[in-house]
Parts: sequence; C-alpha cells; structure tokens
Amino acid sequence: MASTSASALATLETVVSNALTLIAQLETAITTPPPAPSTPPRTTTTNTPDPLLLAHDSATLIKAHSTKISLLIINSPFTPSAITTVLRELLTGPLPALASSVQLCTAARYTTTISTDLSWRCVRVLKELTELISKIPKDGKILTDEKKNASLGGGAGGGKGSIAATAVLWAACDEVVGFAKRGFAGNLMGKVEEFRDTLKDVMEELREWGEEEGSDDEDEDEEDDDDEDDDDVVVEGVTEGLKNATLEGTDNTQAMLDEWMSSQRHIPRDDPDKIRERLESCLRKLRLMTLLYQATVKRRLKILGQQPPEDSTIPGRLDEVMTLLKRIPDRFSNVALAFYELDPVEIDRLMDQCFFDAFAVSELLFLQWDGQKDEFSDWALKFQVEIKKA
Repeated sequence: MASTSASALATLETVVSNALTLIAQLETAITTPPPAPSTPPRTTTTNTPDPLLLAHDSATLIKAHSTKISLLIINSPFTPSAITTVLRELLTGPLPALASSVQLCTAARYTTTISTDLSWRCVRVLKELTELISKIPKDGKILTDEKKNASLGGGAGGGKGSIAATAVLWAACDEVVGFAKRGFAGNLMGKVEEFRDTLKDVMEELREWGEEEGSDDEDEDEEDDDDEDDDDVVVEGVTEGLKNATLEGTDNTQAMLDEWMSSQRHIPRDDPDKIRERLESCLRKLRLMTLLYQATVKRRLKILGQQPPEDSTIPGRLDEVMTLLKRIPDRFSNVALAFYELDPVEIDRLMDQCFFDAFAVSELLFLQWDGQKDEFSDWALKFQVEIKKA
C-alpha cells in the first residue's frame, strides 16, 4: 500500500511538472505573434472552428477541472491518482484548445482589437491555472488551513491560499466566457462605448473648469508680480515632485499632479487670449464627437453581428477606426492640460489633431460595409462641415 502511495505521488509529481511546462509553452505560443504574411490570407470558414466558441468551451472546462483540483487538495483522504487524472484531462483537452482559440483568432480576420483582447484574457487564465497547480501538495497530505484559507496577498510569503487562487482563476475563466458570448460586434461596441465615456469625462471636466470664476480685474495688476512668483513656485514644486516621484512610486506622482492641476489659474475676466471662446468651441465639438461614437456603435458596429464579415478588407478598416477612436480621448486629455495652462497656441495645435482624427473616422465609416450610402453617410457630411469650422 505504501509502495502504491509512493508510486502515485511520484506519478502526480511528474504530471504536475509536465502540466506547468506545457502551460509555459502555451503562454509563449500565445504571446508570440506570428510573422505577418506577405499577402492577406483568403478567408475560409469551411471546417474552421469558431475561435470565440472554442475559447468559451475551453475556459468552461478549465473552470470545471480547476474546481475538482481545488476540492481534491483540501479534502481527506488525499488521492493523488484522482488529481493526476484531472490534470491529464486538462493537458489533452481544454488547455491546447484554449491556445488554439487564440491562434485561430487572427488580426487579419477578427481585427487586432479582438485578437489582442482574447489573447490577454487567455494568458491570464494560464497564469492563474499555474498558480493553482503549483499549490498541489507533494507530501501526500492535504493543504493546511493556512495554505488553504490565506486571502489574496495574505499567505505565507505574501501568496494567496488555494481557495483564493481558485476564485481568481474562476474570474479569469468567466472573463473569457463573457468575451466569447459578446461576440465580434459586441466586443467592438463595448470598446467604443468605453472610449466615448472617457471622452465624456474629459468634456465634463473642461466644462466644470470653465464655469469656475477667474480673478477680479482690479486685482490682476496688483497680483501680476505675485502670480509670476507663484508660477515659479509651482514649476519648481512640480520639478522637485517629479524627481521624488521616480523614487517614491506612481501613487505619489498622481497625487502631486492632482495637486498641481487644482492649483492652476482659471480663465481671467478680460481673457486677452480668447481662452473661453476656444473652450466653448471645443465643448461644442466634443459634444458632436460623442455623437460620432454613438453613431459608430449604432450604425456601423451593431450590424456586424457575432462573426466577422466575409469581406477581408473590413478588419483592417475597423482597426484603423478603433485606433483613432482610442487615440482621440487621450489627445483630448492633453487638450485639457493646455486649457489649464491657458496656452492658446498649444490649445489650437492639439485641438486640430483631435478634430483631424475625428474627421478621419467619419471618412472611414462614411459608407456602409457593403459600400453603399445610408443615413449615417448624410450625417457624416454635416459632421465634417462642423468639425472643419475654425
């Protein structure tokens, strides 16, 4: 009996080692992009598995098998043969299938956005599965209460217990399942809605900043010298803060920047550089641009459906659109900083960049996916006219 137990433990240790090696290899395969083909591959659907469906089923099975492993390593009697069986099922089924789903979800067919998002979700599953498998006991005994119940970051050496590791793995699997259920169009729509929300946040911050009162006219001349001194202090403080932040971490950097932003002057009453005029124009166009995001979701992305279109030119067109829609909110954050600094030259330069990107989006989406005009096309023309106004 002791010999059988020793043999079972030795087998289990070998299988655990093989599992960890395979997971590391699959993670490398997933995260290493294949070389770009010299010509776009032909789109074929015959006998080709749906990568999103494959990812859904693989993640569901990994979650089920991880549940079995989690229970087997904390409940008596400890049965190494049962754990070995579950691990072998993982190695021969859902694990390779999960990696295959990523490899099948190519950027050329599913867009870079979908391909990249699926990849990092699947990599997270592999990392969390590694965490759980690494906790399988090698001494033939179930896990102690400390190794079982430690919360996130609270276990020996700062690690999490097996129950917490299982919960995190479940969450990673659920992320993959949810991503697969949303489908091709659903995931693109979700990304654009996130970008739109960020744009709305920037718009609201600018509006609130513009509503705050500037300094009184009669006090400005008397305070000019003080303002210059204050500006020197602010710049000096920011410089010193950035030096310290490199040593103290990003949390302090953010706190320092927040304090700096709150200390900035607002639009003066006389407004010699016409900052308010620029702000009002920017806010009007920002509102128009949020409508562009909304129309993109409703008139272009929603009609794509769960699977990518057969037209091989559409994924590349979508990637261009997604790149621009993601970049616009980031650029408007820089526009906001230029407003806070009351810098008219920088405001104009950055706004031109933003509006050029928005114009490009409307141009890329001007026609339907089949090349025909529609209501969105008419709206896009009006949008372009408004965006091009000085």
